[in-house]
Amino acid sequence: MKKILVIEDEPAMRANLRDILELEHFQPLLAVNGTEGIAAAQRELPDLILCDVLMPEQDGHEVLAALRADPATARIPFIFLTAKGEHNDVRAGMNLGADDYLVKPIRVQDLLEAMAARLERATQQTGFNANFSSAVPLQQLGLSVREAEILLWVAQGKSNLEVGIILGISAATVKKHLEHIYEKLGVEGRNNATLCALEKLSGQK
Repeated sequence: MKKILVIEDEPAMRANLRDILELEHFQPLLAVNGTEGIAAAQRELPDLILCDVLMPEQDGHEVLAALRADPATARIPFIFLTAKGEHNDVRAGMNLGADDYLVKPIRVQDLLEAMAARLERATQQTGFNANFSSAVPLQQLGLSVREAEILLWVAQGKSNLEVGIILGISAATVKKHLEHIYEKLGVEGRNNATLCALEKLSGQK
């Protein structure tokens, strides 16, 4: 049973997420603020974290920064749940290393699909010790600076829209760059391109 840490200061929302997770056969772990959330993540090492942004003591961005700085928790999939949906807020969260960003009110199906995608991505990255701090190694695959930046984010599970928000370009432009990336790498799609990236970022290639 996979452990899901919920960091949420609103009691009703926290209880609702707990019920959803239990119905889907996850083991929910609950924290009422950012400080408790960091401690719980470091203690329990959950399979995935759902975290509100606006909270007392330490907000979601501070929680994420702390967990990404700790090698023990750095690779745990992290999804923001928030009422803030402006592009600047999304970009800030993504640049800190968030894996997804869901805006309240959240549809149960959207939440479960996002969780499934991030858990699957974490499984795919198992066995790789990829360093996502720089896109420079990916240029050695014959990619331009922009293409390497895009592949770096794609390898971390970001969608075309999310990559576009992070880099300040349109999703259509990201898609066009990906077509060139696939051609240069000699692969047919996103998963194979990600595998190439993970190998390079892990020093395996």
